[in-house]
Amino acid sequence: MHRKTTAEALARERQHHDQWAADLDIDKILVKESFEASTAPENRFILEQLGSLKGKKLLDLGCGAGENSVYFALKGAHCIAADYSPGMLETAQLLARKHGVAIETRCINAEAIEFPDDSFDCVYAANLLHHVCPETALREMHRVCKPGGKVCFWDPLKHNPLINLYRRMATEVRSEDEAPLSIGFVKTVEGLFSQVSHETFWLSTLWIFLRFYLIERVSPNQERYWKKIIYDEPRLRNSYQRLERLDHYLKKIPLVERYAWNLAVVATK
Repeated sequence: MHRKTTAEALARERQHHDQWAADLDIDKILVKESFEASTAPENRFILEQLGSLKGKKLLDLGCGAGENSVYFALKGAHCIAADYSPGMLETAQLLARKHGVAIETRCINAEAIEFPDDSFDCVYAANLLHHVCPETALREMHRVCKPGGKVCFWDPLKHNPLINLYRRMATEVRSEDEAPLSIGFVKTVEGLFSQVSHETFWLSTLWIFLRFYLIERVSPNQERYWKKIIYDEPRLRNSYQRLERLDHYLKKIPLVERYAWNLAVVATK
């Protein structure tokens, strides 16, 4: 049986994300860009696999500030934004009102999703699984997804020494209990679902992180680099796109994809 995340760890996660929510400026949260910017390759990959969301019932699990939920609602989905952080849920509702869409919010533990079996056409989770027991959360996502429906997520991988160095430095913008995934987690997904597509992102493109730190002197404890790449996309676009083309070829080399920063998965139940 898979382990459950301890109550103490869940409480720390809630506190961390409530504090993050309290510091957020609604006017600076980018919705469209979080899915369509060149520097959002994980979400671009997921969108290509999902197709039309109009009229679909969608669970955004670990919704954070709500940019994902709002984007899906703007695309016509009936979106339920779920998070363990009440502060983030409040932020998500404010963001939805700003963009003129309605979303439902629910405070939910991803390891025990309070919905019946086969409830959703799509279950989406961004940067969630490494905050909980991924196997337990995945089984819950599978359970509440309808037959033929899609479960999609993206999360960081644990194998790249450069990213692990960044994690050791960026202690003030990360929660202490998070644990990035192994590339082998794809096999776990394949054991549950009838069809699975996956892709990895950010190899040579990690130069942008080095640029932030070495050239621009951006403290990893002052700004979340994974948000900054979206905010600064217009000035990063040309560099990113050139490096993304290089990554396309690098990932053809055996075992190289494990050293990417993020893994994105779209699975059909």
